Amino acid sequence: MMIYFILLTVSILLLIPVLILFIQIVFAVISIKNKQPLTKLNSAPKPRVGIIVPAHNEASGLAHTLSFIFPQLSEQDQLVVVADNCSDNTAEVSRAAGAITLERFDQVLRGKGYALDFGMKYLRANPPDVVMIIDADCEIAGNLIDVLSKQCMAYQRPVQANYVMSFPTVNSLKQQITEFAWLVKNTVRPMGYGNLGLPCQLMGTGMAFKWEDLSQCNLASGHLVEDMKLGMDLAAMNRCPVFTYDTQVKSYFPTSEEGLASQRARWEHGHLGVIVGEVPKYLVQAIISRNMLMFAQALDLMVPPLALLLMLILSFSLISLLFLLMSAYAKPFVISLLALALLGLGILIAWMFFAREIVSLRNLLLAPVVLLKKIPLYIKFVVSRQVDWVRSKRDQD
Repeated sequence: MMIYFILLTVSILLLIPVLILFIQIVFAVISIKNKQPLTKLNSAPKPRVGIIVPAHNEASGLAHTLSFIFPQLSEQDQLVVVADNCSDNTAEVSRAAGAITLERFDQVLRGKGYALDFGMKYLRANPPDVVMIIDADCEIAGNLIDVLSKQCMAYQRPVQANYVMSFPTVNSLKQQITEFAWLVKNTVRPMGYGNLGLPCQLMGTGMAFKWEDLSQCNLASGHLVEDMKLGMDLAAMNRCPVFTYDTQVKSYFPTSEEGLASQRARWEHGHLGVIVGEVPKYLVQAIISRNMLMFAQALDLMVPPLALLLMLILSFSLISLLFLLMSAYAKPFVISLLALALLGLGILIAWMFFAREIVSLRNLLLAPVVLLKKIPLYIKFVVSRQVDWVRSKRDQD
């Protein structure tokens, strides 16, 4: 009986993130069908904005990013580039472009969070109304600064822009599946939650915060997924982030295997570390404080990467089937089949309404082939998890 209760518990725990994912996808479709606005529009004057661009050895692409930012600035805005532990000429490129340029060197305290903290300390002398964080390798929409700053003040909460990632050219099944998984995670799911009036996760770039809120947060850390942690810290302050589809920020996946593997390890190991070590604490904190938006945000954080979720359900379905054949206890297997069916249906719905141009149905059905290649990544999480922030190798490097 002990084995039965363990399997039943695991089956329910696997069903929870699938239900969350399925609900988010369905309500994202509803938001498009009904054309319901997900954001609050505001015709008020644009507030004073301070933009922090953390940059670690980004000389090759920084000028391109700044060329998207400068045309959107007014005289009252500040653009601060933090050249963090750079061994190239990032600082010189930044100064030549006309940005306020700070240089930081510390080989012990390494990571994006420390660079953001350094930029905030500079802005403290002349605090803006809104602080934005834009990565040094991004292209931003022409209305991003105006939309994010106004909506941040209108909501009195952080605002996250739609964050799009793609490959410069898509040549393989793996690239198509990677783009599809990113679209579901960073566009479809937050759209669905937003349609329900629920918050989103912060995504690391294209983010806007009221100065009063961000200045209360401890940014100085080398956390692998500092954006997720920051989002939950703000949720605990009753400042859950809001997703907007009205503007976007875009960057590109590395095409080299080394760069893509490094990026994926940092993101997925960091996310899994948060699920294992932080989510239970966030859920308890939300319940005690009766903060339902924080509770919803923590539940969203429970959803692991699509590849891992599918692998876990397939593996558990096999285990529970073997247990059924030996014991005649069917509930764990039935629940695992329900989870698998909902996950498959949700992925199919997401493809039908959002991703037909990204991946063909035939290639989507071949996704399990790609999943097999990710098994070493998840084994490495258990055996030797990445804990230090490491910059992904860019194609220009």
